[in-house]
Amino acid sequence: MRNVVLFILGLLLIAGALFGAKMLIDSKTKIKPRSAKVVKTVFVDTTKNGTVPIKIIANGNLIAKRRLELFSEVQGVFRGGTKLFKPGQQYKKGQTLIRIDASEYYASVQSAKSNLFNLITSIMPDLRLDYPDIYGKWQKYLTNFDINKTTPELPETSSEKEKYFITGRNIYTTYYNVKNLEQRLSKYTISAPFSGVLTEALVTEGTLIRQGQKLGEFIDTSAYEIEVAIGKEYSDLLKLGESVQLSDLDKSKTYTGVVARINGSVDQATQTITTFIEVKDSSLKEGMYLEANLNARKAENAIEIDRNLLQEGDKIFVVRDSILDMIDVQPVYFSDKKVILKGVPDGDIILNKPVPGAYAGMLVKIYQEKGERGSSADSKVIGVNSK
Repeated sequence: MRNVVLFILGLLLIAGALFGAKMLIDSKTKIKPRSAKVVKTVFVDTTKNGTVPIKIIANGNLIAKRRLELFSEVQGVFRGGTKLFKPGQQYKKGQTLIRIDASEYYASVQSAKSNLFNLITSIMPDLRLDYPDIYGKWQKYLTNFDINKTTPELPETSSEKEKYFITGRNIYTTYYNVKNLEQRLSKYTISAPFSGVLTEALVTEGTLIRQGQKLGEFIDTSAYEIEVAIGKEYSDLLKLGESVQLSDLDKSKTYTGVVARINGSVDQATQTITTFIEVKDSSLKEGMYLEANLNARKAENAIEIDRNLLQEGDKIFVVRDSILDMIDVQPVYFSDKKVILKGVPDGDIILNKPVPGAYAGMLVKIYQEKGERGSSADSKVIGVNSK
């Protein structure tokens, strides 16, 4: 009997040990929590179709509209003037830029003038006797003849006899020889044809200047031009005199120019048309790099959005009942950062910032600023360009 009781107690102890072990094992099993569904917050805009101007972005360097490359047509020593011939030196219209020593050549011109004066003087006795009716005008010419001034034009002949007589005495040949020498003498002095500044100086005082040598460059600082290349598809839309907005690289300054000239031919390599935009501003300098915004055409019933919002080239995301959907659109024009679209219904709520991993059917929440009762879609409208 005792053995039976001990056997039963042993079985109970073994069963209790097994039950306790099972309880310990079950207590270490972790319950996996159910994953919460993440709803992304999105920024949106409400669309409103309107007229969106298509702007062509072009850039280039400023060049002076009027510039003068200085070359010497004569030879001689460069003599200094009232102003130093240095880059940055300003000159007014008519002021002397360069003066070349012409003392030797000036003497030969004076000699030729004296020879002409002597020839006319030698025919005066014959005119008094044979042509008394024309003697007076030739006498007046001699009286007004000043060897230190520009040679005056010869009197007009009133008859064939007078013409033959004057020609036979070699007066016309001598006169035109003097005028030719005077014309060449004027090339020893180069004057400013317009007010401007010297941008390049290749000679200094005392330099021996040779014929055909380049002396420097002179520009008009009152007007500049920028040369830009425009796609041929916009050639029929650009108009002379059209206003153009220009800006520097950091967008800190803006200028207003006008389309001054449009090239009549297309560049075969780039299929572009060269357009020249004139701009005037006292702060501009030649060589400055500017960006031009040309209003080429206007897109009706369209909106403008960032390019990174366009999906697969012709689709965009819209929000409908807190769920993302995708609609087809018609791109009209692409710029470096923007795209103009058609086919977006008025009042649609579209994304205005990209959402990573977005897909059609995705559950989203529209961002609401603190203190607002409605969403940002109710307060912001996209599509109509206010510029």
